[in-house]
Amino acid sequence: MIVSFDIGGSAIKGGFAHSETEITALPRRATPGNDFAAFVEVMRDIISQAPEQPESLALSIAGVVDPDSQKLTCANIPCIHGRRLAEDLQTALGYPVLIANDADCFAMAEAISGAGRGHRIVFGAILGTGVGGGLVSDGRLVNASGGFAGEWGHAPVIAAYAGNPPVAIPAYPCGCGQVGCVDTVGGARGMERLHLLLHGTNLSSEEIVGLWLAGDAGAAATLDVYMDLVAPPLALAVNITGATIVPVGGGLSNVEPLLTRLDEAVRKRILRKFDRSLVVPSQCRIEPGLIGAALLGLRDVEERRRAA
Repeated sequence: MIVSFDIGGSAIKGGFAHSETEITALPRRATPGNDFAAFVEVMRDIISQAPEQPESLALSIAGVVDPDSQKLTCANIPCIHGRRLAEDLQTALGYPVLIANDADCFAMAEAISGAGRGHRIVFGAILGTGVGGGLVSDGRLVNASGGFAGEWGHAPVIAAYAGNPPVAIPAYPCGCGQVGCVDTVGGARGMERLHLLLHGTNLSSEEIVGLWLAGDAGAAATLDVYMDLVAPPLALAVNITGATIVPVGGGLSNVEPLLTRLDEAVRKRILRKFDRSLVVPSQCRIEPGLIGAALLGLRDVEERRRAA
């Protein structure tokens, strides 16, 4: 049995995993963002509720671990940002610790327990506040040690013009330090940024989508530009990875007509032709980070047993 965690800026979710199909989730706890000792105590308290002694801990975190230095980049939780977190937690809690990026955990959950079942190569895409992704091949997470593989949201590749008639798109600065990344236009905040550019009006992504579904011409223009900017880099990711399914999570994935349109736009732009949907809603709607971390942790325990 392992204890898995889905750690976000506002909440820590814990769970106990006995197998890939037996994962019990616990209530959320507030994340102590600025106090590492308090952060450790929340984890310790969750571990204390385990029905038996865990073999290891597995964490899903909205950040990436540098594979060389093992330092974590996690800007929204200051007390763990820049730490060798696996080492620090192992010292504090006394258990082996595995850390994975939350988008990677989402991809793993979808590949094993969700929409990617039966597919060799699964590219999990996140369209939430921003854009993220993870890549699973033959049931294994690609580049699990770092969390960088699959990050299609962070590359300066957005088009300079989009829409019909074409509109000039600024190379917006991205939180990763580059400019013109997919992340700046592809998530909910990006859609809002595009609507402001086109119409000079600040609306939430929910309002923009609602107007689009109601037939509003201005919102339709925003969605035209959005598709022109997001579909090509996602199609490129499919071409490069050979993925045969792209489960999508995040808030925008809940808008079925938007995913249907994105699926059609991506399939028009890829080399391999599918007569079925490629870009699909995720199926692990509840706690995919927790599930993905559990799956990775269980497999890590199994591999360490075989190596012993």
